Amino acid sequence: MTEQHPSPFERGTDGPKVIVVGVDGSDSSLRAAAYAGGLARRQRALLAVVYVQPVMTAGAALGAPVAEATDEIAQDIVAQIREGTERSRGIFDVRWEFHTFHGDPYNGLVKAADQLKADAVVVGASEQAGHRIVGSVAVRLVKAGRWPVTVVP
Repeated sequence: MTEQHPSPFERGTDGPKVIVVGVDGSDSSLRAAAYAGGLARRQRALLAVVYVQPVMTAGAALGAPVAEATDEIAQDIVAQIREGTERSRGIFDVRWEFHTFHGDPYNGLVKAADQLKADAVVVGASEQAGHRIVGSVAVRLVKAGRWPVTVVP
């Protein structure tokens, strides 16, 4: 008789319990949030909305107000999510939390998914042309092979 080990994705329950969605204010990330919200509602999972604030660049070190701009983006994202939640109150009930991490988007989402014990990660497709060559955050998350990853166009 062979001994069977549980899959790293199996946490002893049916379906995901924590779904992480990365948002940055882009149209594709907001579509990803809407998709992940529907998935969380159907699965009765917690939706963890994650915004990764970029680290200070050389321009920011010279006095450019980058940190303030990224704080404004995070606040705008939270406002959009709250507005959507209020519009759907009574129709859809989704448990959600908003988290901000610092760093580059890939490492920030990896850190978020690890800390929040994500069962699934949802991201929007990259809208930047250079990512076709270098590789997008979505492709890097899929290649990491640590969680099921859904990429929303």
